[in-house]
Amino acid sequence: MLKPLLDKLHAMRVVLASSSTQRHLLLESTTLKFEICASDFEENLNPEDYTFSEFVQETALGKVEDVYEKLKNDKVKPDIIIGVDTMVTCDGRMYGKPKTRKDAINTLTRITSSKIPNVVYSGVVIKYKNRIEKFTEVTTVYMGKLTKEEIEAYVDTGEPMDNSGCYRIQGIASSFIERIEGDFNNVIGLPVYRLTEKLKELVLAESND
Repeated sequence: MLKPLLDKLHAMRVVLASSSTQRHLLLESTTLKFEICASDFEENLNPEDYTFSEFVQETALGKVEDVYEKLKNDKVKPDIIIGVDTMVTCDGRMYGKPKTRKDAINTLTRITSSKIPNVVYSGVVIKYKNRIEKFTEVTTVYMGKLTKEEIEAYVDTGEPMDNSGCYRIQGIASSFIERIEGDFNNVIGLPVYRLTEKLKELVLAESND
């Protein structure tokens, strides 16, 4: 992020409602000053009730609302709370974080065994004062086909176990990703460009009114 947006944001209390290390690092790379407050929102929405975009947005909203309730009585209330939820989809199905080694193997087998790409959706919610802004960023990921032995070896590294879709694009998985269409950072878990643009709309537009 660049001036004058940073100047405006540095005068505010900005909170990231996430425990994700990767999201922390991505937001830190912008030099924005922010604090972290992990959400305890129970991510139990029924996927059948939503489109992919709606699902990640509603989950992100739940995180923001949970963190707002935690902080609303602070002497200095948050000016901005940012919530994000990322989901990997393939051939019409959602894939979150695996619960077991077998889950990870099955997911990776599905998303690497055909020429169908997987699609990453990140829902972002920004609570700015009394406003709620939502958007979804979408990135398409094309993977090479892996053998059964390669999939099992990858799962045994432990890398897939804490990632939606069972892979980390900036890790070992980079060796079997052919190409992507869209925002690389979105696959990591935070669409930095779109987030920055939305903050410009909210913060700078208000100051120009």
